[in-house]
Amino acid sequence: MSKKTFTDKEVKQLSSNPYVKNVSPKGITYTEDFKRIVIAEKEKGKFARHIFEECGFDTEVIGMTRIRAASKRWQAAYKKNGVTGLGDTRSGHSGRPRETELSLEEKNTRLQAQLHLLKAENELLKKIRFAERGLKK
Repeated sequence: MSKKTFTDKEVKQLSSNPYVKNVSPKGITYTEDFKRIVIAEKEKGKFARHIFEECGFDTEVIGMTRIRAASKRWQAAYKKNGVTGLGDTRSGHSGRPRETELSLEEKNTRLQAQLHLLKAENELLKKIRFAERGLKK
């Protein structure tokens, strides 16, 4: 994350851009369409700064470090996962487990899976012990 924070005026200016999904004093969330545009234009040989300027961003407000970092991050995600890699990975993943009640069938299925895992683990430990005994002799 960049050390530069945005003023209220800059936040208002950035939020008026159609390619901005969300903006706060600490960061910007761009739309997936904009990320695709950046990837496509970069493949044509354009610089990230020019792409941002053509899409109506003030590069002085955003900062070149933030522009370069975003461009590199999106290119790496695109190379790794294609267009799906450009999606916002934070949505739906607050880090907290859901507190929904599981049905009896779901609880039973989870417990059975846990039981199979523990059995496999025990078998592996047994094999390791037998192998160690063989080495000691």
